[in-house]
Amino acid sequence: MSVTIYLPKDAAALALGADEVAAELTRLARAAGRDLNLVRTGSRGLFWLEPMIEVATPAGRIAYGPVEASDVERLIAAGLFEGGAHPLRLGTAASIPFLARQTRLTFARTGIVDPASVEDYRAHGGWAGLERALELGPEGIVEEVVQSGLRGRGGAGFPTGVKWRTVAAAKAPQKYIVCNADEGDSGTYADRMIMEGDPFVLIEGMVIAGIAVGATRGYVYLRSEYPHAAAAFALALDEARRAGLLGRRIGGSAHDFDIKLRMGAGAYVCGEETALLDSIEGKRGQVRAKPPLPAHQGLFGRPTVINNVISLASVPFILAEGAGAYRDFGMGRSRGTMPIQLAGNVRFGGLYETGFGVTLGELVDEIGGGTASGRPVRAVQVGGPLGAYFPRALFDTPFDYEAFAAAGGLIGHGGVVVFDDTVDLRAQARFAMEFCAIESCGKCTPCRIGSTRGVEVIDRIGAGDPKQITLLRDLCETMKFGSLCALGGFAPYPVLSALDHFPEDFGAGAAGSAAAAE
Repeated sequence: MSVTIYLPKDAAALALGADEVAAELTRLARAAGRDLNLVRTGSRGLFWLEPMIEVATPAGRIAYGPVEASDVERLIAAGLFEGGAHPLRLGTAASIPFLARQTRLTFARTGIVDPASVEDYRAHGGWAGLERALELGPEGIVEEVVQSGLRGRGGAGFPTGVKWRTVAAAKAPQKYIVCNADEGDSGTYADRMIMEGDPFVLIEGMVIAGIAVGATRGYVYLRSEYPHAAAAFALALDEARRAGLLGRRIGGSAHDFDIKLRMGAGAYVCGEETALLDSIEGKRGQVRAKPPLPAHQGLFGRPTVINNVISLASVPFILAEGAGAYRDFGMGRSRGTMPIQLAGNVRFGGLYETGFGVTLGELVDEIGGGTASGRPVRAVQVGGPLGAYFPRALFDTPFDYEAFAAAGGLIGHGGVVVFDDTVDLRAQARFAMEFCAIESCGKCTPCRIGSTRGVEVIDRIGAGDPKQITLLRDLCETMKFGSLCALGGFAPYPVLSALDHFPEDFGAGAAGSAAAAE
């Protein structure tokens, strides 16, 4: 009798022993005379339950987790293959509260489909967006994306449809679609999860973008620290070409489009779009002055759409279901859903996709379950290593681009890193400056020199010189408004938020300085 079991090969699951569980399942199923169909999926994003296995039963896919290799024999004895009772049994995955509360649009298939199967992707609604895009034509596609309200999910929040419209209107013999998969922010992993668990949704989104603006070539720029994502995406590219969904005459249409995968060397500054373009071109990754914008003169001097993985992966749903279906979620100018990544000292770490508007307090206390250490939450950093630190007093802030900007922060790529009451915010502020100094491309003085001076000033504050706090604030203002790109421009966010909300960590005089700054 055949049994189908789904087991993630996501990097997080592998780190927790998924391959060892797979080997034990295969061995013991063979010994029991059972025909095992082991499907290696992506992760559903519940990392405290990884490796989580799911067994296909008449009642649906029954989940068990976290499973270690040593658990497999006892699970099988308890009736694993039939979805039998066991302390690790979680019921159907969809009924797990962490998943049940989500609105999964972009991540609807992640953890469910075989990421190497074009047909499995199609069976779960894939390629429907491309089919409708071919019916609408370029202008219709652009208008649909404009009307959806989709904004860049990489951090800037610029309207995606406006960017596409600009490139579509540009006159050039060659245009490009560039996907920024250089996911370098601390506490973020949504891009990696898509590329490992549902790579065809990114391919479909890029093909749609190419048709919309008249581009025939695409590049995915992926950081070298993601070898599993690189392997999964390269395999998906090959499968898409075999199926006629990449290359010449996409899906039998008159449109051509193909994608190349480019690996970066891990420089954080190459997450900035123009430094990324230089890196693809084989140059040192340095920030370009603007104008000209990449939409006019981008890759190899040609009009280029540059979007983040999640932005492009959101497009197939918009085209398949319509702009209105996507726009119905969210609040204000922040429409649709956001894959929020809970990390750090948090009890239930993982990916949580929901409409904009959920508060920071709900994310940390209810969804994340508070700290893993059991101690009180003191601070939450949102938006990567250059994001602001939010105290509990700001936990009523809704997850929304404008609301976060008004509170002195930024959403960034959606990473939420939790700290308990043992955190030293002066040390965290120092880390922000040190990080900027190490990762700076060196092109502009405020970032290159300012970050190094910032480390020195914070060290002097730590040595008991509170007068340096005024100097630190002045330095932050210079970096914020004088830097060429967001690396130097955003480094002050964690520093100033730490000073404003946690002045006690900076010693005598900091409290008065924080009050004066408000």
